[in-house]
Amino acid sequence: MAGTGSRLRGSTDTIAKPLIPIAGRPLISYAIDSFDQAGVKTVHAVVGPNGDELAAAVAPLLRPHMRFHAISNANWQKQNGVSLLTAAGNVRAPFFLAMGDHLFESSILDRLMAQTDVSCLNLAVDRKIDSIFDLDDAMKVRTQDNLIVAIGKKLENYDAIDTGIFLCPEIIFDYLRRSLKDDDCSLADGVRLMAAEGNALAVDIGEAWWQDVDTPEMLARAEEEATRLKR
Repeated sequence: MAGTGSRLRGSTDTIAKPLIPIAGRPLISYAIDSFDQAGVKTVHAVVGPNGDELAAAVAPLLRPHMRFHAISNANWQKQNGVSLLTAAGNVRAPFFLAMGDHLFESSILDRLMAQTDVSCLNLAVDRKIDSIFDLDDAMKVRTQDNLIVAIGKKLENYDAIDTGIFLCPEIIFDYLRRSLKDDDCSLADGVRLMAAEGNALAVDIGEAWWQDVDTPEMLARAEEEATRLKR
């Protein structure tokens, strides 16, 4: 949750993108529901600017039996790999990782938990390429069987899309540190390095639905889908 949501700025007056209302509820509340159904007891949130205010707004959305822990990222202007690195030492592996601006069905977490090799990174991928709302902006993935062999937004040869939902081993932090250049790296940089060493697996989400919310157009699409799912 450390980003500023600049592409949505002006379309909403909320303090942060995770609090944007979707079908009458804060965006992040849907993820919290899914984590609760998966048995998660502690939610760690990496926050950037307005972190205290954001954390104060998110904490009451959790179930009474869930613990909330905000992690401040002083380098929030850098890429999301740096944000994840701030969680090192705070989480116990294997742990879920999800973007704070994604809607997703809880069955995706079930598929991740069904994986037996938790020593590797398990990335939930969507093979329904034709259903992706903004394919140009999507993170593409190329797989071989269940192994990730390449990842990047500019991939020309790909067979899946990164949903931004992971089951992570402790070694992901080592890979991110190895990926740092000028003290900066993206999560995709770390995944790319893990894939090169055979430590990144693709988990097909099947017919499950998800949507990131980066632009006003994506927000409108998310509103439609969330309303449909509530029926």
